[in-house]
Amino acid sequence: MAKPKVVLGVSGGIAAYKACELLRRLTESGHDVRVVPTDSALHFVGAATWSALSGNPVSSEVWESVHEVPHVRIGQAADLVVVAPATADMLAKAAHGLADDLLTNTLLTARCPVVFAPAMHTEMWEHPATQENVATLRRRGAVVIEPAVGRLTGVDTGKGRLPDPAEIFEVCRRILARGVTAPDLAGRHVVVSAGGTREPLDPVRYLGNRSSGKQGYALAKAAAARGARVTLVEANTGIPDPAGVDVVHVGTAVQLREAVLKAAADADAVVMAAAVADFRPAVYAAGKIKKKDDGGAPTVELVRNPDVLAELSADRALPGQVVVGFAAETDDVLANGRAKLRRKGCDLLVVNEVGERKTFGSEENEAVVLAADGAETPVPYGPKEALAETVWDLVLPRLRATT
Repeated sequence: MAKPKVVLGVSGGIAAYKACELLRRLTESGHDVRVVPTDSALHFVGAATWSALSGNPVSSEVWESVHEVPHVRIGQAADLVVVAPATADMLAKAAHGLADDLLTNTLLTARCPVVFAPAMHTEMWEHPATQENVATLRRRGAVVIEPAVGRLTGVDTGKGRLPDPAEIFEVCRRILARGVTAPDLAGRHVVVSAGGTREPLDPVRYLGNRSSGKQGYALAKAAAARGARVTLVEANTGIPDPAGVDVVHVGTAVQLREAVLKAAADADAVVMAAAVADFRPAVYAAGKIKKKDDGGAPTVELVRNPDVLAELSADRALPGQVVVGFAAETDDVLANGRAKLRRKGCDLLVVNEVGERKTFGSEENEAVVLAADGAETPVPYGPKEALAETVWDLVLPRLRATT
């Protein structure tokens, strides 16, 4: 089989050196990569490096090998174009259709998915002009990955850092695996919760659960690769922030509720994959709870936590907002799941059997997705990524029905 053809565009930012790692991952995973740098990018990493790592010729000029019409042919032949880093200047040129070098010509002729991984100082990313350019590109179907938060050039820190090359590669891999031309969640805002809340007993102890957050992260990554703007509300996972996703870190059920409701205010869909504690201690002990001298155990009084899923379903922030819940069951899985679907009032409920060695912490999952209209979609045992794609496949027609 022919190798998938990927064009790696590199624009002139200090993060250009990180694109070497992305190139290595693409080539080592069996992709035929053509690097197209801008003249500015070659000030940071030379053409010889790109050529040696890719095994293909490198040029930034439309006037080289003119008989091959590279300014047209490179984009036409590509299965994916990814620009990393994408500077503010490159985003502006792409949004306005400028074509003054080989890379911008390639972007205009490409009929495949296009991914931009921005990298710039925070002020440049937050400038209204840049935000309008990003919105324009997303509206046209491009995937613009949200930049990471961290150390920038010099002593500056903030949002604008190039996402980790491994995460950018993961976005590219997912897009190529789906084999579609345009991302089907482009222009949508989705909210995903992940992980397990912890309810503090005292400064050193808490009530918690075994949720790893891996399924929620798979849902967030899948949505980002499908072009959505994603807000991930994360509770105690310890997993690195995924590329292209705005992450809100929380600890308790009350904090998760506040973050989810805030993010859901303009969301097209909300997927509650987090394991939210049903109860919390009625009283928080300011000091560590000590053992009793008589050998007895302390009594802990519990109170109910807010039912975030039911609240989201009953009071939708937007007309037609799609709400998806998760039900982790240990017995009578489908019967309990159907009852929970009716009780919660959500559109879809992902029901799976859990236990000490089932689902929690695993890379695989098995589930049945129940719908409010009575439909049931079984998802066989396999990677959590597969279940994530199925969930979005089921969300998508419900979104379209409301537009």
